[in-house]
Amino acid sequence: MKKKKIGFLEAFSIGVGGMVGGGIFAVLGLTINLAQGAAPIAFMVAGFIALITAYSYVKLSLRYPSEGGSIEFIIQAFGNGCFSSVINNLLLISYVIMLALYAYAFGSYGSALLVGSDVPWIHKSLSVAVIVLFMLINLLGALFTGKAEDIMVFSKLFILIIFAGVGTLSIDMSHMATTEWMPMTSVITGGLIIFLAFEGFELIANTAKDIEEPEKNLPRAYYASVIFVIILYVWIAMVTVGNLSFQEAKTAQDYVLAKAAEPFFGEVGFIIIGIAALLSTASAINATLYGSGRTSYLIAKHGELPHSFEKQIKNGYEGMIIIALLSIIFTTLFDINNISVAGSIGFLIVFTLVNYANFKLYKETKANRFIAGTGALLGLTATIVLITYNLIHSPQSLITSGIVLFVVMLFSFVYYYFRNKTFGKPKPSKKG
Repeated sequence: MKKKKIGFLEAFSIGVGGMVGGGIFAVLGLTINLAQGAAPIAFMVAGFIALITAYSYVKLSLRYPSEGGSIEFIIQAFGNGCFSSVINNLLLISYVIMLALYAYAFGSYGSALLVGSDVPWIHKSLSVAVIVLFMLINLLGALFTGKAEDIMVFSKLFILIIFAGVGTLSIDMSHMATTEWMPMTSVITGGLIIFLAFEGFELIANTAKDIEEPEKNLPRAYYASVIFVIILYVWIAMVTVGNLSFQEAKTAQDYVLAKAAEPFFGEVGFIIIGIAALLSTASAINATLYGSGRTSYLIAKHGELPHSFEKQIKNGYEGMIIIALLSIIFTTLFDINNISVAGSIGFLIVFTLVNYANFKLYKETKANRFIAGTGALLGLTATIVLITYNLIHSPQSLITSGIVLFVVMLFSFVYYYFRNKTFGKPKPSKKG
């Protein structure tokens, strides 16, 4: 029986679902605090970096279609050695951390909607349940994953667009006058810090072998999803800034979207935004599990993880179950705020290297080296800015990040060494 493939709409949904997850709900308040009236500009800065990085993903996905996505690109550029092993396992643990972050946010909003407050046992139960639910959906295969993503993405987008559309009617444009802007250094810093709100479009790379007419649908899915999310984020930022004072936004930094809905939706606004948050985090979990399951498969295939990650169960992989279990451990036992910085740094390092991979392999991918090189430099700059910001404002999170990065490196070095000693060096990845 021929395997059913997914189309442009499903790939677009996976990209949008991966991006519009917990990010916009978590970082919007921080962006307004840093940029004030120029918050929409900060989102444009972050979106520009994402769009350039998407260019590298398009070129590499078409040249090296693989279920592993970013993993394959790293191996093609740097070989199947210890360096690739470290970076690939860093990407995998970053996926686990992001899954834990999304599940934590789902449990938080779910508990608030059910009982009016954050009750720890309800919160944790919902966090575990949503991971298990979408693990099972993903094990049913790409078609089920894509269809589930379609429903959730378009439902949450409907709510967010209604929020933005109604809120547009009451925007006070004076809040966004240039006199209300913070210095451009602060605005750009805000954009670099929130770049991870666009993390998720790279999950489209994992559909490369499942997608219909990849030459046409892959570029369309990448660019359409990133451009759409840029427009959505800028619009939401304008509505939020235009309906709240900067002091109100600062006070309600962690739930600023819900606060912004009050002027035109009243108390019902919290429920509406709460539902959108549940749909957003659920679809991000679905899309991330889809990508990370295939990522773990390819890492194991290249000898950088135990072979249990490579075993297939029906239409999914055993690695997906292991990743789901790890994310449950992270979301229930760890300080999510601290651990999320490690995930952000991990993704930024990978994005920088993927852009560099496109720069290095430009003859193979037929890429423009200037665009690819610019993406690598911007990714590196964003990484440095994120580390510097947290060094000043949240040094504890960098300690946690350092521990995570050290454990990943230690595991990669030790496993790579013993694997080579026992089984010999892994075979190099074939071009194309």
